[in-house]
Amino acid sequence: MIKGSDIGSPPVENAMGDMIGASESIRECFSAIRKIAASDFPVLITGESGTGKDLAAKIIHDSGSRNDGPFVPVNCGAIPENLLESELFGHEKGAFTGAVQRQRGKAEQAQGGTLFLDEIGELPLSAQCKLLRFLQDHTIERVGGCQPIKLDVRIIAATNADLGQATANKTFREDLYYRLGVVRLALPPLRDRQDDALLIAMMFLKRLQEELGKKTSGFSLDAIQALRSYSWPGNIRELQNKIRHAFVMAESVITAHDLNLGVQTCEEIQPAVLSIKRERQRLEIHVVIEALARHQWNLSKVARELEISRPTLYRLLHKYGLYFLYKERKSA
Repeated sequence: MIKGSDIGSPPVENAMGDMIGASESIRECFSAIRKIAASDFPVLITGESGTGKDLAAKIIHDSGSRNDGPFVPVNCGAIPENLLESELFGHEKGAFTGAVQRQRGKAEQAQGGTLFLDEIGELPLSAQCKLLRFLQDHTIERVGGCQPIKLDVRIIAATNADLGQATANKTFREDLYYRLGVVRLALPPLRDRQDDALLIAMMFLKRLQEELGKKTSGFSLDAIQALRSYSWPGNIRELQNKIRHAFVMAESVITAHDLNLGVQTCEEIQPAVLSIKRERQRLEIHVVIEALARHQWNLSKVARELEISRPTLYRLLHKYGLYFLYKERKSA
């Protein structure tokens, strides 16, 4: 977690771990994550596929009092139903065919830390009942066992499904829904934070340059416009894959053609103008990020284009959580 008190780093509301953004919606999420990490209640993270729910869960764990303990992820939709109880709670030797030795489940492996249940909406009703019991009394029994095992584990669950509708359809237990959702965090889709798409794209490009040793001249103007106007149905995961594709295909500068975004675009979402201050901030974020992308973080050129002094530009970089990316590029 990047702390606001660190020299040369942005306020925590602008960046947490690998999550970055300058939009109001994501900064509200960062503020919520800080508060959630300070508690020990179960957490339910919601959001569309690809919005970074697993990343948010890891940041909550790393920022909390359990950060010295294990973080154990479980994809509830990837485990066959007949193996799910054993996977979560373990089994005793001889509990079923093939159980040749005692096996600790994911819940036991998370002792003292965090159990992250991804795609919790895919959990079958039979396993939901046992998970509810675990949340109520913090004990488990391995499959084939009869000895209760007391555990100290925090539960973080995530889903892209509408669990409220699932409870109405009787496919998800209502009591479990409320037990899991003591604290809730909703991650915004990327189409609602268009300026952040360009910022995140720059971060992904920088990392690819470092990992693969191939340099590019950044993004062309048409690429910048395409990144900002595309609707991103696959959210951050899709953005990362598009940048990887473009990095491979680009000759020197990444163009809109290299991004291969097709024609699916969305209208830029304009927040309601509640005040002159808010509208000014929206405009500042927009022009600063585009100028940084055009000039590949050459601050002299950015300041000259924006007709501001370098100290003023530094202040804006700090204000919108961009300074740490500049420092990373400078030290690379």
